[in-house]
Amino acid sequence: MILVRTALGQFSFALIVLKIFTKEFYSIGALFATYGAGILMVSVYRRYEGNRQFFSEVGDDGMGRKRFRTSGNAVVVLTALSMVAYATLIVLTVRLTDEI
Repeated sequence: MILVRTALGQFSFALIVLKIFTKEFYSIGALFATYGAGILMVSVYRRYEGNRQFFSEVGDDGMGRKRFRTSGNAVVVLTALSMVAYATLIVLTVRLTDEI
C-alpha cells in the first residue's frame, strides 16, 4: 500500500511539473511519470509476492514450521529503479542549466 501511495505522489508531482512549468521541464515531468509507473509495477509485483511470503515447511524431524521469505527482490528492483531515475534527473537538470 505504501508503494501505491508513493506512485500516486510521483504521478501528482509529474502533473504539477507538466502543468505549471514551461516546455523545458517536460522531460523532467515525463521522468517522474515514468518513475511513478515503475514504482506502481514494483508495487504490483510486491503484492503478488506478498501472498507467497508465508509458507509452511516440514522439517527433518517431521515437525511443521512456519517460514517467512523476505521481499529482497522487490527491494533490489526498487533500488535500481530509483538510482536510474535520480541519475537521469541529475543529467536532465545539468542539461537544463546549460540551456539557460
